[in-house]
Amino acid sequence: MTTTAPRPGTRAAHGHGPDGRVVVVGGGIGGLMTAALLARGGAQVTLLERHDRLGGRMGTLTLDGFRFDTGPSWYFMPEVFAHAFALLGERVEDHLDLVPLDPAYRLFTEPERPGAAAGGFDLVADAEQNWATFEALEPGAGEAVRRYAQDASLAYRTALDHFLWTTFQRPDRLVSAPVLRRAGTLVDLLTHTLAERIERTVEHPVLRQALGYHAVFLGSSPYRVPALYSLMSHLDLVEGVRYPRGGMYTVIEALERLAVREGVEIRTGVDVVAIEVDDAPRTVRSPRRTGVARGVRLASGEVVEADVVVSGADRHHTETALLDARHSDHPAASWERHGPGISALLVMAGVRGALPELAHHSLFFTRDWPGNFEDILGTGRSGPESDLRVPDVGSVYVSRTTATDPGAAPPGHENLFLLVPFPADASLGDGPPGSPARQAVERHADRFLDQVGAWAGIDDLRGRVVTRRVVAPADLARDLSAWRGTALGMEHTLAQSAMFRPGDASARVPNLLHVGGGTVPGVGLPMCLISAELVAKRLLGETSTRPLPTPLRPGYLDAARPAGLWSAVRTGSA
Repeated sequence: MTTTAPRPGTRAAHGHGPDGRVVVVGGGIGGLMTAALLARGGAQVTLLERHDRLGGRMGTLTLDGFRFDTGPSWYFMPEVFAHAFALLGERVEDHLDLVPLDPAYRLFTEPERPGAAAGGFDLVADAEQNWATFEALEPGAGEAVRRYAQDASLAYRTALDHFLWTTFQRPDRLVSAPVLRRAGTLVDLLTHTLAERIERTVEHPVLRQALGYHAVFLGSSPYRVPALYSLMSHLDLVEGVRYPRGGMYTVIEALERLAVREGVEIRTGVDVVAIEVDDAPRTVRSPRRTGVARGVRLASGEVVEADVVVSGADRHHTETALLDARHSDHPAASWERHGPGISALLVMAGVRGALPELAHHSLFFTRDWPGNFEDILGTGRSGPESDLRVPDVGSVYVSRTTATDPGAAPPGHENLFLLVPFPADASLGDGPPGSPARQAVERHADRFLDQVGAWAGIDDLRGRVVTRRVVAPADLARDLSAWRGTALGMEHTLAQSAMFRPGDASARVPNLLHVGGGTVPGVGLPMCLISAELVAKRLLGETSTRPLPTPLRPGYLDAARPAGLWSAVRTGSA
């Protein structure tokens, strides 16, 4: 067990201690940001993390001199990161060395026959060059995608201004003049799938894939997510892609420094096994209340007491393992109605020699895209594991950070991170080294390395691998308590987005809040950062759809409204 104490000079160290105790379970980006925000607000915050270092899915691995980001590797929505740092009185540029990527990505398409050259193109920083590339693939597509990108930017701005920074505690706040003016368009975007929206725009299959691949970042497919998520094309077609030099984990390191500065006590290597709840009657304020959280219990038997508990653990794990069923808003049986989304096979490989054939980000798409997604996700909302299968030919994402950051590998070598969308089936890879289940996922890793090498024209890619680590759904289930071994969490179908997604406040245990990808606004690093801010809004009783003002003043929780959870906790009425 390690403890990171407040540095001298922080408010907590000077004795201007807070009035309430908050325990945050899980040190992923959402939990870490929550801890920093609430400590700045004046709470006495303890962050508990099962592993020896923070980050959760956003981890880092050093293997034989190679450095890998083990989870998210796209730095999207930079204004959300900038706002998060600004809440803490900081400029993101003072903590991260952000490098624009050009090309943003390289796209490869499955060859018509084995041994043939793969098709594809680079998406570059020059928009006019991109429109020309699209026009060369399909007459009229350049102008069609330009209009699509303009619509995506408008949808993106609408989402930022009206839908992402809300707890949905007051749905009437969503209705505003700008939203009403776009009501017809929004209805269309919500009642059609992303694939249908794209099919009305272009016909070329590769262009359709370039506009639809973002659905994988939502744990789903373009055939299942609403067309509203066309807004994500704003991110690469208009805004561009960046990379924090030193790796994505530098974001976690920066937030950890700021959390410590704000006075957060960070305890790593401690496993939370239960949220302790005392039975309590219903009240007018909390008509569904069954209890009040009084802290969390660790595997060691220690109880860490708290006035507010914030869980950043996997939502399914929180509801079915950390909470007694009578205090759970989403008990075990209810999860049969939800869809877990995709999982992933992750391959981290150190490779001898240069790999100029690959960009920093490379995307490999199968010809039978619908069949590929059906293999992985099934056909219903929540396909049972028995209906899912590992595809023979996979759509693969490859990150080669050494294209931008050569220090991530020893001289004369490069690092590769392969993500292959996989079924959410925790039995895949479930076994000790050398077991049939582990041998099976290692063979899959061999096969997909060979596929990447063949499509990109890299001679003997697998033979040049000098070290590697393979992560399967079983590893995600074991190490992250991920529901069914999913890689991201509950997928973003319409029925599992926005106000239909599990909320961030427990109805049965009012002083229990949730943060991270298992609640609003959803999965992905920017969404998890926003979810942390929504926790602060819950405590304040702030029901607007606007972000909080920056910077937050130290001790801002003292301004909590009577309707806010912080006021209820301090008066004993939670």
